[in-house]
Amino acid sequence: MEAASTLKALEMALKARKYKDLPLIHHSDRGLQYCSKLYIDCLIKNNITISMTENGSPYDNAVAERVNGIFKDEFGLAEQLDNHHEALVQVKESIYAYNFLRPHLS
Repeated sequence: MEAASTLKALEMALKARKYKDLPLIHHSDRGLQYCSKLYIDCLIKNNITISMTENGSPYDNAVAERVNGIFKDEFGLAEQLDNHHEALVQVKESIYAYNFLRPHLS
């Protein structure tokens, strides 16, 4: 992947952003495209907090992607929500259900 293509995607997302007054956190897996000067400069310029995996382990990203998939598929977080408050409530309820109600193997 090239930094130019991910930078273009980031710029498109920022331009289409609906809630421009709310803070953002950008989390990545330390891929080269996300560590490039151009990409980091764009994040800083737009006051986006930068978050990256601790050691660049591909397993860190796999766990995050798995949990995100569960939230989207099992708890309906891939659906269009009406507003930011509804999204916060849905996420909070989903995290509770995931941690306390959903059966786990461990």
